Amino acid sequence: MAALAPVFRKAYWALIISVFLYITALIALTNPWLQRHVLYAHKVQMTWLQDINKPEQFGFAKNQITPFNFTTPDHETIYAWHVMPLGLYAKHESEILQQPSGFADDITQTKAFQLLRDDPDSRLIINFHGNAGTVAQGWRTDSYRALSDGSTSNIHILAIDYRGFGHSTGFPTEAGIITDGVAAVEWALQVVKIPSDRIVILGQSLGTAVTSAVVEHYAIKGVNFAGVVLVAGFTSLAELLPGYSIGGYLPVLSPLKSTPALLDLFSSQLVDKWPSAIRLANFVRLSKRVRLFLIHAKDDYEIPWSHAEGLFIAAANATTDEGMDLELLQKMKARNTVDMGDGSFISTWKSGNNKIIREQVVAYGHHSRVLTYATVSLAALKAFDLDDGGTLPV
Repeated sequence: MAALAPVFRKAYWALIISVFLYITALIALTNPWLQRHVLYAHKVQMTWLQDINKPEQFGFAKNQITPFNFTTPDHETIYAWHVMPLGLYAKHESEILQQPSGFADDITQTKAFQLLRDDPDSRLIINFHGNAGTVAQGWRTDSYRALSDGSTSNIHILAIDYRGFGHSTGFPTEAGIITDGVAAVEWALQVVKIPSDRIVILGQSLGTAVTSAVVEHYAIKGVNFAGVVLVAGFTSLAELLPGYSIGGYLPVLSPLKSTPALLDLFSSQLVDKWPSAIRLANFVRLSKRVRLFLIHAKDDYEIPWSHAEGLFIAAANATTDEGMDLELLQKMKARNTVDMGDGSFISTWKSGNNKIIREQVVAYGHHSRVLTYATVSLAALKAFDLDDGGTLPV
């Protein structure tokens, strides 16, 4: 036993030091500047050795993607990609190859932009990515391919880097990123002149919070979109962090779960709240037409799929004037749920023919790879009424 004493002492002091470092880190994170650096991780990039102004490096056809900038109302410069559908590209390849490559100073002079603007059947997915990196990081480029390389040849993609990310100017805050998202939609509406009923707003992770805020903004103005797709979303930042681990390994506030007072104290220090469930409910309540898709993987190690349940309940409850008892709502949901095997399922909620909410939990896909799955592309096709009749199964 005496021989084990030094081992126990080392373990004891290692624990004490770990607790000290953890508490010190939490106190440091009450600083808004540092907190936002950790939350948005906008300086964490995996594309330093690649030129994102050359999308061919990521496997795209030459000039299939046009990098460009647009400006926000508060004078930030936002970097963006316009991804052309491969089928449409094939039809105009010879002309497109003759155009200058790389960053476009004036995107309106490109053939890709003109095909988007002038085709009365063109459709646009506005893509809001998660935290960290750029439009070209991780599974994001594969997701653009999955969305644009299908059988249709008229679905374009607009992907942006929020302020402070990649080549965009500024520093990220909740209000600022929402401004960026609204500015992206305004670019589509005012510059491209594409009507909102030919636009789908799609967000993943942090991008689901951006999407929820943006569609609420437009619902207040009476603007309806073809559809809204949220992949790996969360109900609010305060509800997410107690169970969230960075990369699935490094816990944030979960060690404080046993001490509710401390958990509440640190949660109250959040400078950006991202209350997506509230915003999504308001969007559903105010909109005349809703096609809302909530997609989550059961094996998501960063954001538990239970958040998709929370978003579904908030959205479904908003379709009724007085709200609904949770137990009754759950029973009604169960009657309209299809078991897909391996723990996956599809639940559909309909309020008349104008408001349809679909939650799909898939068995696999983790947090980001699920973006590349057929489930997400299918949701976009259904939102655009490009399925087998424009209706969703109940």
